[in-house]
Amino acid sequence: MKFCCEGVLLADAAITVSKACATKTLVPVYECIKITAKNDSVTLTAFDGEISIKKTMKADIYDEGETCVNGKFFSDFVGKVSDRQLIISLKEDGLKINYGDSSTLLPTLPADEFPSFPVDPTQDYLEVKQEDLKNLIANTVFCCATDDSRPILRGCALEAKDEKLYATALDGFRMAVANCPLQGGTGYLKIVCPARTLTEITRILEGDENLKLYVEKNMLSVSVADTVLKSKLYMGEFVRKEHIFPASFATSVIVDKAELIDCVERAIVITRGVKFNLIMLDIRSTGVVMQANSDMGNVNEIVESSAVEGKELKIALNGKYLLDALKAVDGEQAKLLFNTPMAPYTVTGVDEQTNEYLMMPVKLDN
Repeated sequence: MKFCCEGVLLADAAITVSKACATKTLVPVYECIKITAKNDSVTLTAFDGEISIKKTMKADIYDEGETCVNGKFFSDFVGKVSDRQLIISLKEDGLKINYGDSSTLLPTLPADEFPSFPVDPTQDYLEVKQEDLKNLIANTVFCCATDDSRPILRGCALEAKDEKLYATALDGFRMAVANCPLQGGTGYLKIVCPARTLTEITRILEGDENLKLYVEKNMLSVSVADTVLKSKLYMGEFVRKEHIFPASFATSVIVDKAELIDCVERAIVITRGVKFNLIMLDIRSTGVVMQANSDMGNVNEIVESSAVEGKELKIALNGKYLLDALKAVDGEQAKLLFNTPMAPYTVTGVDEQTNEYLMMPVKLDN
C-alpha cells in the first residue's frame, strides 16, 4: 500500500473516525484505524465494539492495500503534520509516514483482523431533516443515564409513528420526551440507540438536507457526505411516557422562560458545591418565590408569573435539572406542573409542546 494526500484532509478524516477508537479493550484492533487505499481514494474506519465510523477522502494511489494502525497515535501524529503533503506506505516493519525529508514509522496490525459490516439494501429506514434530528437529540440526550446499573438507560428510545419521530430518555431522576416531523420511511420503527451514538451523529451532520437512518436487526446506519456511522442498538423494553407522566396535576404555573432561567442560574452560583444544586420554589396564589441557601450566601427572588392555578405548595428541586429543561423547551414562556412536594413535576412550553420534561423533586431530611 502506498498513497499521497494532503495532510489536512488525512488529519480531518483521522480525527473524525478516531472518535470510534476504543481506549480500554482486550481486543487490540478496536484501538486501531483501518486504512484502505483503493482506486482513487483512501478510506479510514474505526470500531470500538459499539460504534463504527468510516470516512473516505481523495488521494493519489500508487499501490492498493490496507492495514490497521493505532488510532490515537495516528490521528495525533498526522494532526501535527497537517500542513504538509504526506506519502503513506506500508512496509514490512510498519506504516511509514513521509513528510518532506522526514519520516515516521508506526506499528501495524493485519487488516483481516478488523471486523466487517455488510450493508443490506432492503433494511428499514427513517427519513428526517438533519436540523430537526440535531435538535431532537440535543433536547433529549442529556437525560440519558451515564452509569451502567441499567445499561438500556444509557440509550435514547426512538419511535416512528404518526409521521413523527419521538425520542425518550431518562436516567431514573428525570425524563425527556420530544418529537420532530418525519420526511419519509418504511413505516413504524422502534429502537433504543446509545446516547453516545446520537452525539456522534450530530457531529457529522451538515446543512438541513434530509437524512436517512437505516435500521437492520440490532444495527443503525447513517451516511452523511463521505462519512458513514454504524452502531449497535440496545435490546430490551424501554420505559414509556404513559407509565411515568402523571395524568393530571394540582398546580399549574406559567412563567417567562428567560427570566426563570436567569433566576435559576443566579441560584446555582450560590449553591455551587451543594448536593443537588438545591433550590426551593414557594408557589403561592400571588406568585412564585425562589430561594437558595449555602455557606456562600442566599438568594431570595420573586419570579414573575403570568398565571398560577391550583393549590399552593413549597417544593425542593435540583436546580441543574430545572435549568436543563427550561433551556430545552420551546417558546418564550414555560409551564410548570406540580402535584405534591414529593411527586414528580413537569416542564414544557406553552405555545409549542414538542418537548416535555419530568423530574423528581429533592427529598429533604427535615
